[in-house]
Order: sequence, then C-alpha cells, then structure tokens
Amino acid sequence: MGCYDCCMRCLGGVPYCSLVATLLCFSGIALFCGCGHQALTETERLIETYFARNLQDYITLAFIIQYFQYFIYGLATFFFVYCIVLLAEGFYTTSAAKQTFGEFRSTMCGRCLSSSFIVMTYVLAVLWLLVFAFSALPVYFFYNMDATCHTIDVLTETPASINQLCVDARQYGLLPWNAVPGKACGITLSGVCKTREYRMTYDLYIAAFAGAGITLLALLTYTVSTTYNFAVLRYLGRKGAMFPAIGFEPGEAEAQVERGEERLRPVWEAA
Repeated sequence: MGCYDCCMRCLGGVPYCSLVATLLCFSGIALFCGCGHQALTETERLIETYFARNLQDYITLAFIIQYFQYFIYGLATFFFVYCIVLLAEGFYTTSAAKQTFGEFRSTMCGRCLSSSFIVMTYVLAVLWLLVFAFSALPVYFFYNMDATCHTIDVLTETPASINQLCVDARQYGLLPWNAVPGKACGITLSGVCKTREYRMTYDLYIAAFAGAGITLLALLTYTVSTTYNFAVLRYLGRKGAMFPAIGFEPGEAEAQVERGEERLRPVWEAA
C-alpha cells in the first residue's frame, strides 16, 4: 500500500461531524465559562459601586455570583471530558477506523453504549437550551440600560425629563426592595454607562451568550451525528448485512450499504 493510499485510508476514518462538533463545543464552552466568570465579577463590582451602599443589600447577590462561578468551574471540566469522550466514540465507532484495526462486529454492549450517548447528549441539549435562554437575561438588562443611557444623551437639553429616566436593579431581582439607592437616574446613570467597567461587562455578557449558542449548536450536531449512526446500524441489521463496526459517520453509510449488498449478492443469486 502506497503512502497516498495509506493517508486516504486514515483520512477516511476521521469522524468529521464529531470533530467539528468537538471544536464548536470547546470554543463555545471557553467563551461561555471564561467571559461569564469575568462578567459576574464585574457585575458585582458595578452593583456595589453604583446601586447599593450597604453590604447587607447585596450580600445575597454576592453569594449567588460566587456559587455560579463555582458552577462554571465544574461545567468547564465536565464538558471538556464529555467532548473528548464523544470524539473518541466517534473515532472508534466509524467503520473505516474499525477496518483499520481489524474486523470487529457490533455487540450488545456497543449498541447500548451508543444509545446511551444519544440519550445523554439529547438531555444535555435540552438542558443547555435553558442555559442559553438564561444567559440572555443579563444581556437584556444591559441592553435596556444602554438604551436608557442613549435616551439621556439625546435629551441633555431638558434636565427635568432626564432625571425621570432610571434603571432600577431591584426590578430585575438583583437587589432587595429596601436597598438604597437601588437605582441610577439621569446624569448618574449616563456616567455609569460611560465607564470602562460597564462597557466591558456588557461585552463579556454578549460573548458569553454567543458561547452558549455555539455550545448548543455543538450539542445538536452531536445528537444528529450519533442518532444517524445508530439508525444506520439498525437499518443494516434488518438488511442482514454483517459489518465490522457499530456507528457510521454521515457519508459513510451509503458506501457500507453498497458493500453489504455486494456481499449478499452471491447468496441472492444462488437462491
């Protein structure tokens, strides 16, 4: 076998859908966890500086932010390991890769493992959809705040109306109703929007939201790929073709069906 044929055989065993999903998942989780962690830290600083004067007013929020940051640490570790496992499962259940290491048949354990990954990935995708929706809430808060600041800048010639434009952190559940001042109005709010901390926090939340969306896309790609592989396996099982692997990457199944029909053609002709 020449070098070119060997390279083509190796490239044929690469599960490209799983590889793309893994890269998407890594980049999405890195954005979500890294930017989300720093955004939470900056949010606590903004609340402490401009919306609350007493420590007791935002102590609950500080604990919640701390717990979310610990959750982010665990989330990043879990997805790193899970994506590696799914990528390995994609490699070792691709038929071309199986042919490289020998003729293996699908087993009950292999089918159960493949179906387990399908269920786990589907459940993760549904749960992550909730995380994706939740990550939009701080973006919505800062968007409203930015829109109010833009209105204040436009109405600088009428100070009376400017003072009536406020952003109340208590309305969003960030602070208790007895927090003082709990809100920023007029020129004070416009000054907050011009600070470096505000702009950076807003951008970090947008990046974290984008990272959550990329991760959701990766999980959906994993779900489609693993479900497609398992469906092809069941189809080939009903056809009675004995193939060397469980699971096929999209694009591999058609070649396997043709090979199976070629194997079974002498039997059909003899019958």
